[in-house]
Amino acid sequence: MATALLKVSGLVKEAGSIWRERRVVSSAEEHGRALRSVWPAVPAALQFGSGCSSSSSAALVAAKHHGGGGAVGASASLAAVASVVQDESEKEKEAPAVPLPVVHIDQESQADSTVVEISFGDRLGALLDTIKALKNLGLNVVRAKVSTEGDLAKNKFYITRLDNGCKVENPEVLEAIRLTILNNLLKYHPESSEQLALGAFFGSTPPKATLDVDVATHIYCKKVNDKQSMLTVETADRPGLLLEIIKIMADISVEVESAEIDTEGLVAKDKFLVSYGGAALSKSLEQVLVNCLRYFIRRPITEDDSY
Repeated sequence: MATALLKVSGLVKEAGSIWRERRVVSSAEEHGRALRSVWPAVPAALQFGSGCSSSSSAALVAAKHHGGGGAVGASASLAAVASVVQDESEKEKEAPAVPLPVVHIDQESQADSTVVEISFGDRLGALLDTIKALKNLGLNVVRAKVSTEGDLAKNKFYITRLDNGCKVENPEVLEAIRLTILNNLLKYHPESSEQLALGAFFGSTPPKATLDVDVATHIYCKKVNDKQSMLTVETADRPGLLLEIIKIMADISVEVESAEIDTEGLVAKDKFLVSYGGAALSKSLEQVLVNCLRYFIRRPITEDDSY
């Protein structure tokens, strides 16, 4: 298990390095968009290098050479490009939509095991490769269950530690489980990469959404009873995110009693039952926790009234 965790740690570090480099590239792209904003207004399909395909570019060149001069030639050029763009748009509509991959890790519902639920439309099989990968982490899949809701198939695994038969409590192992499942999705279902944050680092097709721009961060902390508070974090997913959140809480002596860890496409949605000194967090400590998480997660759009 130690070897597997070292591999996962290397994966997190590599992805973190790529993520930081892409933030620099993203900044450069923003400057590029600013420059293009002063470009004279012309039809988008005629702007070479602005997302127009090679086929529409070729159509424009052909129309330019064979369409003749004057208004007739210009009209023919526009008509040729419009026809190609329409054909490509229709092809995109015909292509089947990639379903949303979801990984849900539940620490609350079962006292003796960690429950992991995976769904990806109707495209998942028995996931024997995933079971094998989990065993390589020193885990045992004690029970597996497959359920179907319409076109959505859900694979549910009940997992314990191989050495003592208990549920998984170590946050590093929980993150290793999550990354292992996502890595297998990318490997055996490469089309999922455009719907996963890991696809920006290791996938064949990166997500269309920009993680640092298009996914907002929302953080809430509320008292649920005298002994516990509920922390909810919703933000753009990235490798090592769970460990970052756990470390921030440990640094201010907030204890995590249970957790639900959800990865829904590009978004991480995590819930933690937390306490401080055996009691629910005070209002002031709730604010400190939320502000710390805001600072370290550093997403550009954060819910203002989060506490």
